[in-house]
Amino acid sequence: MYKEEDYLQLSGIQHFAFCRRQWALAYIELQWHENVRTVEGKLLHEKAHDTTSAEKRGDLVISRGMPVYSKELGISGECDVVEFQRVQEGITLFGREGNFKVIPIEYKRGKPKENDVDLLQLMAQAFCLEEMLCCQVPYGYMYYGETRHRKKVEFSDEIRAKTKDMFREMHQYFERRYTPRVKRSKSCNACSLKDICLPSLGTIKSATSYIDKVLSEG
Repeated sequence: MYKEEDYLQLSGIQHFAFCRRQWALAYIELQWHENVRTVEGKLLHEKAHDTTSAEKRGDLVISRGMPVYSKELGISGECDVVEFQRVQEGITLFGREGNFKVIPIEYKRGKPKENDVDLLQLMAQAFCLEEMLCCQVPYGYMYYGETRHRKKVEFSDEIRAKTKDMFREMHQYFERRYTPRVKRSKSCNACSLKDICLPSLGTIKSATSYIDKVLSEG
Protein backbone atom coordinates (compact mmCIF):
# COMPACT_ATOMS: atom_id res chain seq x y z
CA MET A 1 0.00 0.00 0.00
CA TYR A 2 1.34 3.41 -0.99
CA LYS A 3 1.00 6.62 1.00
CA GLU A 4 -1.11 9.35 -0.59
CA GLU A 5 1.90 11.64 -1.04
CA ASP A 6 3.53 8.95 -3.20
CA TYR A 7 0.59 8.56 -5.59
CA LEU A 8 1.33 8.88 -9.32
CA GLN A 9 -1.08 10.33 -11.86
CA LEU A 10 -3.20 7.55 -13.29
CA SER A 11 -3.18 9.04 -16.80
CA GLY A 12 0.61 8.85 -16.87
CA ILE A 13 0.55 5.15 -17.71
CA GLN A 14 -0.45 5.95 -21.29
CA HIS A 15 2.60 8.21 -21.69
CA PHE A 16 4.84 5.67 -19.99
CA ALA A 17 3.71 2.86 -22.30
CA PHE A 18 4.14 5.14 -25.34
CA CYS A 19 7.63 6.31 -24.34
CA ARG A 20 9.28 6.08 -20.93
CA ARG A 21 11.39 9.13 -21.66
CA GLN A 22 8.31 11.19 -22.55
CA TRP A 23 6.69 10.20 -19.25
CA ALA A 24 9.81 11.08 -17.25
CA LEU A 25 10.15 14.48 -18.94
CA ALA A 26 6.51 15.31 -18.23
CA TYR A 27 5.96 13.77 -14.79
CA ILE A 28 9.42 13.85 -13.19
CA GLU A 29 11.05 16.89 -14.82
CA LEU A 30 7.65 18.62 -15.20
CA GLN A 31 8.29 19.65 -18.80
CA TRP A 32 5.33 19.82 -21.17
CA HIS A 33 4.49 21.35 -24.53
CA GLU A 34 1.14 21.41 -26.30
CA ASN A 35 0.57 20.46 -29.92
CA VAL A 36 -2.55 20.00 -32.01
CA ARG A 37 -3.08 16.45 -30.79
CA THR A 38 -2.81 17.30 -27.09
CA VAL A 39 -5.11 20.31 -27.44
CA GLU A 40 -7.75 18.28 -29.29
CA GLY A 41 -7.50 15.54 -26.69
CA LYS A 42 -7.87 18.06 -23.86
CA LEU A 43 -11.01 19.56 -25.41
CA LEU A 44 -12.55 16.09 -25.80
CA HIS A 45 -11.82 15.27 -22.15
CA GLU A 46 -13.20 18.61 -20.95
CA LYS A 47 -16.46 17.78 -22.68
CA ALA A 48 -16.53 14.32 -21.11
CA HIS A 49 -15.73 15.81 -17.68
CA ASP A 50 -18.59 18.30 -17.78
CA THR A 51 -19.80 17.55 -14.26
CA THR A 52 -22.61 20.08 -14.56
CA SER A 53 -24.49 17.70 -16.86
CA ALA A 54 -25.12 14.69 -14.60
CA GLU A 55 -27.40 12.26 -16.34
CA LYS A 56 -29.90 9.58 -15.50
CA ARG A 57 -31.37 7.58 -18.35
CA GLY A 58 -33.83 4.99 -17.13
CA ASP A 59 -31.78 2.26 -15.43
CA LEU A 60 -28.51 4.06 -16.22
CA VAL A 61 -26.73 6.60 -13.99
CA ILE A 62 -23.84 8.48 -15.62
CA SER A 63 -21.02 10.09 -13.61
CA ARG A 64 -18.54 12.42 -15.37
CA GLY A 65 -15.07 13.36 -14.15
CA MET A 66 -15.25 10.94 -11.23
CA PRO A 67 -12.17 11.14 -8.94
CA VAL A 68 -10.61 7.73 -8.30
CA TYR A 69 -7.57 6.28 -6.54
CA SER A 70 -5.89 3.01 -5.65
CA LYS A 71 -3.80 2.52 -2.52
CA GLU A 72 -2.50 -0.78 -3.88
CA LEU A 73 -1.18 0.74 -7.11
CA GLY A 74 -0.35 4.15 -5.64
CA ILE A 75 -2.28 6.17 -8.23
CA SER A 76 -5.04 8.75 -8.46
CA GLY A 77 -6.89 10.52 -11.23
CA GLU A 78 -10.28 10.87 -12.87
CA CYS A 79 -12.51 8.69 -15.00
CA ASP A 80 -13.90 10.46 -18.04
CA VAL A 81 -17.24 8.69 -17.63
CA VAL A 82 -18.48 5.93 -15.34
CA GLU A 83 -21.81 4.33 -16.10
CA PHE A 84 -23.76 2.60 -13.33
CA GLN A 85 -26.26 0.21 -14.91
CA ARG A 86 -29.08 -1.19 -12.77
CA VAL A 87 -28.91 -4.99 -12.46
CA GLN A 88 -30.25 -7.67 -10.13
CA GLU A 89 -26.90 -8.20 -8.39
CA GLY A 90 -24.35 -5.42 -7.97
CA ILE A 91 -23.27 -2.53 -5.74
CA THR A 92 -25.57 -0.02 -4.06
CA LEU A 93 -25.38 3.73 -4.69
CA PHE A 94 -26.23 6.36 -2.11
CA GLY A 95 -29.63 7.86 -2.81
CA ARG A 96 -30.42 5.35 -5.57
CA GLU A 97 -32.70 2.35 -5.43
CA GLY A 98 -31.54 -1.03 -6.64
CA ASN A 99 -28.15 -2.55 -7.49
CA PHE A 100 -25.72 -1.45 -10.16
CA LYS A 101 -22.77 -2.74 -12.19
CA VAL A 102 -19.85 -0.41 -12.88
CA ILE A 103 -18.61 0.41 -16.39
CA PRO A 104 -15.71 2.87 -16.97
CA ILE A 105 -15.47 4.70 -20.31
CA GLU A 106 -12.33 6.47 -21.55
CA TYR A 107 -12.42 9.12 -24.29
CA LYS A 108 -9.63 9.48 -26.88
CA ARG A 109 -9.36 11.93 -29.77
CA GLY A 110 -8.10 9.57 -32.49
CA LYS A 111 -8.98 6.06 -33.55
CA PRO A 112 -8.31 2.60 -32.05
CA LYS A 113 -4.61 1.76 -31.83
CA GLU A 114 -2.91 -1.49 -32.74
CA ASN A 115 -1.18 -1.64 -29.35
CA ASP A 116 -2.68 -1.61 -25.85
CA VAL A 117 -1.50 1.86 -24.74
CA ASP A 118 -5.04 3.20 -24.33
CA LEU A 119 -6.31 0.01 -22.72
CA LEU A 120 -3.80 0.25 -19.88
CA GLN A 121 -5.27 3.58 -18.77
CA LEU A 122 -8.80 2.18 -18.83
CA MET A 123 -7.64 -0.89 -16.90
CA ALA A 124 -6.07 1.38 -14.28
CA GLN A 125 -9.40 3.15 -13.84
CA ALA A 126 -11.11 -0.22 -13.39
CA PHE A 127 -8.60 -1.20 -10.68
CA CYS A 128 -9.42 2.01 -8.81
CA LEU A 129 -13.16 1.45 -9.09
CA GLU A 130 -12.84 -2.15 -7.92
CA GLU A 131 -10.85 -1.09 -4.87
CA MET A 132 -13.04 1.90 -3.98
CA LEU A 133 -16.42 0.25 -4.56
CA CYS A 134 -15.52 -3.32 -3.52
CA CYS A 135 -16.74 -4.82 -6.77
CA GLN A 136 -15.60 -6.54 -9.94
CA VAL A 137 -15.29 -4.57 -13.18
CA PRO A 138 -14.96 -7.15 -15.98
CA TYR A 139 -15.01 -4.72 -18.90
CA GLY A 140 -15.14 -1.08 -20.00
CA TYR A 141 -15.34 0.96 -23.18
CA MET A 142 -13.01 3.14 -25.23
CA TYR A 143 -14.70 6.00 -27.11
CA TYR A 144 -12.72 7.41 -30.04
CA GLY A 145 -13.44 10.88 -31.36
CA GLU A 146 -12.39 10.05 -34.90
CA THR A 147 -14.65 7.03 -35.31
CA ARG A 148 -17.32 8.29 -32.88
CA HIS A 149 -18.19 4.91 -31.49
CA ARG A 150 -17.35 2.78 -28.48
CA LYS A 151 -15.04 -0.19 -28.42
CA LYS A 152 -15.64 -2.76 -25.68
CA VAL A 153 -12.57 -3.83 -23.71
CA GLU A 154 -12.52 -7.06 -21.71
CA PHE A 155 -10.15 -6.90 -18.73
CA SER A 156 -8.16 -10.10 -19.14
CA ASP A 157 -5.66 -11.50 -16.64
CA GLU A 158 -2.91 -10.50 -19.06
CA ILE A 159 -3.85 -6.81 -19.23
CA ARG A 160 -4.38 -6.74 -15.46
CA ALA A 161 -0.89 -8.12 -14.81
CA LYS A 162 0.72 -5.81 -17.37
CA THR A 163 -0.91 -2.74 -15.82
CA LYS A 164 0.27 -3.62 -12.32
CA ASP A 165 3.81 -4.35 -13.53
CA MET A 166 3.96 -1.05 -15.39
CA PHE A 167 2.90 1.01 -12.38
CA ARG A 168 5.54 -0.74 -10.27
CA GLU A 169 8.14 0.26 -12.85
CA MET A 170 6.81 3.85 -12.91
CA HIS A 171 7.16 4.10 -9.13
CA GLN A 172 10.76 2.87 -9.38
CA TYR A 173 11.58 5.52 -12.00
CA PHE A 174 9.91 8.23 -9.93
CA GLU A 175 11.65 7.28 -6.69
CA ARG A 176 15.02 7.39 -8.49
CA ARG A 177 14.07 10.55 -10.44
CA TYR A 178 15.33 8.65 -13.46
CA THR A 179 14.87 9.96 -17.02
CA PRO A 180 15.85 7.34 -19.63
CA ARG A 181 17.91 8.19 -22.71
CA VAL A 182 16.06 8.71 -25.95
CA LYS A 183 15.26 5.78 -28.22
CA ARG A 184 14.52 7.22 -31.63
CA SER A 185 11.42 5.87 -33.42
CA LYS A 186 8.87 7.07 -35.99
CA SER A 187 6.56 7.96 -33.09
CA CYS A 188 8.93 10.79 -32.14
CA ASN A 189 7.60 12.95 -34.97
CA ALA A 190 4.13 13.15 -33.38
CA CYS A 191 5.37 13.66 -29.81
CA SER A 192 4.50 16.99 -28.17
CA LEU A 193 7.86 16.92 -26.35
CA LYS A 194 9.96 16.46 -29.48
CA ASP A 195 11.58 19.91 -29.19
CA ILE A 196 12.41 19.29 -25.52
CA CYS A 197 13.51 15.68 -25.90
CA LEU A 198 15.59 16.33 -29.06
CA PRO A 199 15.43 12.70 -30.23
CA SER A 200 17.73 13.37 -33.19
CA LEU A 201 20.63 13.83 -30.77
CA GLY A 202 20.32 10.17 -29.87
CA THR A 203 21.32 9.20 -33.39
CA ILE A 204 24.53 11.28 -33.39
CA LYS A 205 27.68 9.31 -32.68
CA SER A 206 29.88 10.52 -29.85
CA ALA A 207 33.07 12.48 -30.56
CA THR A 208 35.13 9.63 -29.09
CA SER A 209 33.60 7.11 -31.49
CA TYR A 210 34.22 9.43 -34.41
CA ILE A 211 37.88 10.01 -33.47
CA ASP A 212 38.46 6.27 -32.93
CA LYS A 213 36.99 5.58 -36.37
CA VAL A 214 39.21 8.19 -38.05
CA LEU A 215 42.36 6.93 -36.31
CA SER A 216 41.59 3.29 -37.22
CA GLU A 217 41.13 4.24 -40.86
CA GLY A 218 44.39 6.15 -40.89
